[in-house]
This record gives sequence, C-alpha cells and structure tokens, in this order.
Amino acid sequence: MEYYNKQKHSDKGDEMRYIKFFKDIGLADIGQVGGKNASLGEMVSGLEHAGVKVPNGFAITAEAYRLLLSENHLEEKIETIIADLDINDIKNLSLHAQQIRTLFMQTTLPEIVEKEIIEAYALLSKEYDSEAVDVAVRSSGTAEDLPDASFAGQQETYLNVNTPGDLLQTVRQCFASLFTDRAISYRHSRGYGHLDVGLSVGVQKMVRSDLASSGVIFTIDTESGSDNVIMVNAIWGLGENIVGGKVTPDEFYVFKPTLKNGISTIIKRQLGSKEMKMVYSADETSTENIETTLQERESFSLSDEELILLAKYAQSIEEHYTQLAGEPRAMDIEWAKDGKSGTLYIVQARPETVQSKRVKHLLSTYKLRASENEKEVLITGISVGDKIGSGRTSIIADLSDAARFKAGDVLVADITDPDWEPLMKKASALVTNKGGRTCHAAIVAREIGIPAAVGCVNATEVLHEGMEVTVSCAEGEEGYVYRGLLKYEIEEIDLKDLKALKTKLFMNVGNPEKAFSFANLPNQGVGLARMEFIINNTVKCHPMALCDLQRGKAVDDEGLIREFMKGYADPKRFFVQNLTEGIGMIAAAFYPKPVIVRTSDFKSNEYKHMVGGERYEEDEENPMIGFRGASRYYSKEYQEAFEWECEALRIVRDEMGLDNVKIMLPFVRTPEEGRKAIAVMNEQGLVQGKNGLEIYAMCEIPSNVILADEFLKVFDGYSIGSNDLTQLTLGVDRDS
Repeated sequence: MEYYNKQKHSDKGDEMRYIKFFKDIGLADIGQVGGKNASLGEMVSGLEHAGVKVPNGFAITAEAYRLLLSENHLEEKIETIIADLDINDIKNLSLHAQQIRTLFMQTTLPEIVEKEIIEAYALLSKEYDSEAVDVAVRSSGTAEDLPDASFAGQQETYLNVNTPGDLLQTVRQCFASLFTDRAISYRHSRGYGHLDVGLSVGVQKMVRSDLASSGVIFTIDTESGSDNVIMVNAIWGLGENIVGGKVTPDEFYVFKPTLKNGISTIIKRQLGSKEMKMVYSADETSTENIETTLQERESFSLSDEELILLAKYAQSIEEHYTQLAGEPRAMDIEWAKDGKSGTLYIVQARPETVQSKRVKHLLSTYKLRASENEKEVLITGISVGDKIGSGRTSIIADLSDAARFKAGDVLVADITDPDWEPLMKKASALVTNKGGRTCHAAIVAREIGIPAAVGCVNATEVLHEGMEVTVSCAEGEEGYVYRGLLKYEIEEIDLKDLKALKTKLFMNVGNPEKAFSFANLPNQGVGLARMEFIINNTVKCHPMALCDLQRGKAVDDEGLIREFMKGYADPKRFFVQNLTEGIGMIAAAFYPKPVIVRTSDFKSNEYKHMVGGERYEEDEENPMIGFRGASRYYSKEYQEAFEWECEALRIVRDEMGLDNVKIMLPFVRTPEEGRKAIAVMNEQGLVQGKNGLEIYAMCEIPSNVILADEFLKVFDGYSIGSNDLTQLTLGVDRDS
C-alpha cells in the first residue's frame, strides 16, 4: 500500500519473525500488520511527543496467517468452497462462510507462531508488572482501515484475554473471522479478492474502561462533512456497545479552529440515554451488559476537561496523518478511559472514509412534497445522512429471518451489527431501536448511501410487518418515519456552475443542528439567527420560571421543567449553556464570516404558552404591539432572563473565541429604549466596540425610519424587518 511512504523500523523488531511490537511498526508496515496495527504503531512511536497515550501491545503478522494457510492447504479448500458462492443469497452466503470458518477452527497454529505469541505475551505482561496481563485481541486486515474503505467491524474482537491458552484460541478465531458473512459480502461489494486480503492480529493491553467510559471520535462532522468539527461520542463501560449500536451515546462537538489557538470551544453537549454498560463478569473471564443507574443515565460520561483532552489528542492524530499522507486526512478514532488510573487512552485510529471522500461541490437535496395533512409521524430517531427512502417494512429479529427480506424493503430491527451488511445493501432505508451516529449501523448506512433513523427506542413495536412507510433524514437532526409512501424529489446542483453574484448573500438560520450543512452553500454569513428559535428548541420553558427555580421558588409545571433539565442540576447553567451551544454551533459553522444573532422576541401570548409561562404573562389584546422586544430587557418582569441571554452571548464571543457574532435588538421603539437595553448588556460584559462587538437594531417600526439619524447614533447598523414595518405602516395585523 503506497499512500504512505514513511519507513520506520528498529533492530529489535526483527528478533521474532512473526511478531512486531507496536513501537517497531508504522504505516509503512500495513502489508505486514494491517491498517489497525500499523496505525497503533504509528501513534505509539510518532505521537509520543504530543502526549497521546496508547496502550502498548504487539502484532501477529499477516505472514503468520499465510503460514497457517499454507501448512494446512487452506487456500485450495477455500477456493473450492467459494466456487459456487452466491453473494445475493443470504442462506447460501451464511452456509459457505460457516464452512470456511470451520476449516480454520479445525487447524492448529504453526508451532513457531504459537511459540512467538506466548513469548511476546510474557514480555508484554512483564512490562505491566503482571504475570498475565489482560489484553484485547483484535483483527487487523491488510486491506483494512484504508482511506477508501472503512472495513468497520468486519472481523472480531475479543476482550479481557489473560491466559496463553485463551490467547492462542482467540488468535485462531480472529483468523477465522476473515470469513464471516459480513466480511465476505463487504469485500465482494468493494472488489477485494477473498484470498488477496491477509489478516494480522493485534494484542493490546486492556484499558479498564468497564470501570469508567469509552467511545469514538471523528475529526469531521459525520453528517455535513465539515472538517471544522471534532465529534466525540461517549458511553459508560466498554466501547463495544457504542460501535455495536446497542446504546445511544452522549454526543459532543468541539470546534477545531479555536482549539488550535488554545481556546476550548465546546459547541454541543447532548445527553444520550446510555441504558446499559458492558462490564467484566464477577470472575473477570467474560463480559456482560448490566443496566446503568439513573445517575449514570442522567449524567454525561465525559467531563469538559476530559472532552478537550480527547479533542486535542484527535487533532494531533489528524495533523500527524495528514502530514504523512500529504493531503487532508480526517480520522475515525476509538478511545477508552481507565477506571483505575483515570487515564484517557487512544486504542484505535483509522482514516474516515465517507464524508472525506464526498464530492463537496455537488449538492443533492431531498425534499418531501407531501402536505402537512399527509405527514403522519409514526416514530422518530436520530437521522443518519440526509436522504429519503420508502418501502414496505420488514421487521427482522435476527438473521435467521433474513431470507424473507426483499430488495427495496425498509429494514426495521432492534440493532444491526456488521453481520447485517448484506441485508442493509438491499434496503431502501433502515430503522433501529438502538444506536447513535457512530454505531456500525450508522457507519455502514452512510457508506452504502441509505437513510437511517437509529435510536428510535420502540420501532419494532410501533411498526408492523408490511407497512408502507417513508423514512426521512432530510429534515434536520431527527429522522422521521411517516405512514405511507410519500412523494419526494431530489434536486442536484453543481455549485461550480453557479455564477458569483454582486449582491452579498446572508442566510437566515434557525436550527443549529442544520448550520454546518447550510454552511456548505454559497454564502457571506448569517444575516439573522433568532434567539427565540434556539430557546424553543432547547430550553422549551419560560425563562423566568428558570429564574425562579434558581432562587428556590415554586413554579408551575416544575416536574416537566426538571425533565427538560435532565443532566443539569442548576437552572441557570441549563439555560445559559443551551443558548451558548446553540449560538456557538451556528457561529462555528460559518466562522469567520459574520453571524448576526437577534435577541429574543417572543410575544406575551407565545411566552404564556411555554411550559411554566402562565403566571408570568398578562393577557394582551394585541401582543404584536405589546410587551415585546427591547421593552422587556430593562423591565423588572424580564430583565434577569435577558441578563442570562447576554451571558450566553458573552461566553460565545469572549470565552469560545467566536467573535464573528454580532448582536441585534428587536422592536426598539425609541433611541432611549435602545440605550436602556444596551446599558443592561454593558453590565453583563457586552460592550459596544470591545473585542469588535457591533450591536444592530431591527428597523421595523415607523419611528425607526423617521428617527433613523438618532437611532444610528445608538446602534452600529439596521436590519429592515419588513413584516412588522408593513404591519405598523399600513395598520394591518400580521397575525390576523
């Protein structure tokens, strides 16, 4: 493999013929030790200076695999078995794969290979002051983890192996796993010959993440393809549940450009359900899943400090691999925290293979053409991709049911692991009860290009066999499953064909989750990001109810409000952090282009309908010209909540380093009202001109036009609000 050309060996690496310790291998050795092991070696030796911690271990080379084949004449036997393989027949595929794996398990490893494995295991145990150190045993295909194919989870992993006999057994099982149903199907679909791919096995010191947390990192946004984001997923316990899609993880985004400047910009924290965790059994000879506690489910499995450290590790890894490759190299990384030492380790890294290879100038947009009356939502989940698919549901409990699945069906399952990949290739869409954006089901769905709604919780109960449904992942963070075969269209635009305009185009952005996707469109920034949209989507309750809760007062709907606050003990932190991350997500997506954020402009009737809002709002005959906009900001009834808004804006600009944010005040009736509102902002650290801060006003009242000279002594600029300006000029009620 020639996409890396770094040569790196040591004399000690040649002491054993079939064993290479991680410190003695690098990316130039992929042909010998496979992508996974070569990458571990590259990090052990190449990133030590960056402080990236990787548990030590060794690789059993592909040459040992070849020796096993030749000594037992397995190549000829495998060729005979696969001669009549039908990759599209699930039963045929399963039967042939089982026959080949049986061949492997009926053999013994070559004597010299066994001897060297036991010797290397003893050396590794001694390094960790143990007679028999716990290790993870993982396959590493010589065509695995390359930039053009993920091979995610195509072979097996065995955890907590701690005797020489068990180690030898799991090595044979790893070799056999080169011929699982999923691995055969995957190679066939990507044009790899079954005997052209070799297998190395990695033996690595176990990290006791069963006592702590683990997860995955992508140095690219898996949905929009933005390379300005580091996405971290985290769960409690061993990491197999996250890649297997068995739990919905916590999800975090860290902004890369400011991280490089030493600023820790966390633009998203989303609590996952994390219903279970994988731990060692009581005798520590196997693993088991146990339910997480209520506290674990309602707590983040990573602290902010740990998150930033992992993001820095990921950035160092990406920069190192980019330098070696001579071109940008987004990375897919696995990490684990040792519960005994508290140390964070990187346990795997490979090139990301979907978004980084996407043709960025081609914009495909899927749009539902159904009316609101036609859109009956059956269930929702986490959207994977941005496409729409439809068909009849086929609910598959396990692969023994696979024969009844028809091409074009919507695959509905509790979870899918890599064994299901042959089935997924025939599906028009995928719906699962469990999983997150980085589970194997999501990775494979992206790679084969089908929409997937994962983590739907009870899809297999709500949906029934043979239902006609439409799965839409084209509407933001949530994936929707609608009743019926709804009409949709696909619009393709080649952005290279668009002519540059003389007029600067600024976007209106209300949904932070779509910001990175929108930022791929031609634009000069964001002309309007409404604070009330962010409050509605994330906070969901009346801000003054949170202020009263902060003071220890009783409020209406307190139980529901605390449900919204899950993961937060402090009402103010809940409000400020959600606003900070919502604003920060939009600002980061368009950075360094300007993003104009308009402070909240709910009307009294809208506030009143928010959870907990009844006691804070009067009934107004015409809320459109009532207690709204800037008049609230300095009033005793609302000033405290506005101060919290200001704190969020200050954090985004001054602490997160997103100084491309500008602020706009709505519905300012007089210049004096503008000065009063700005005085409140000043008290919260938002000072006009400081750190380049500009404050605009909405021009939406006739007085804003008539007294423009006076208003523009207070504000840095205007944005014309045509709806309200028309209403108040012509005397037409826009709400009626």
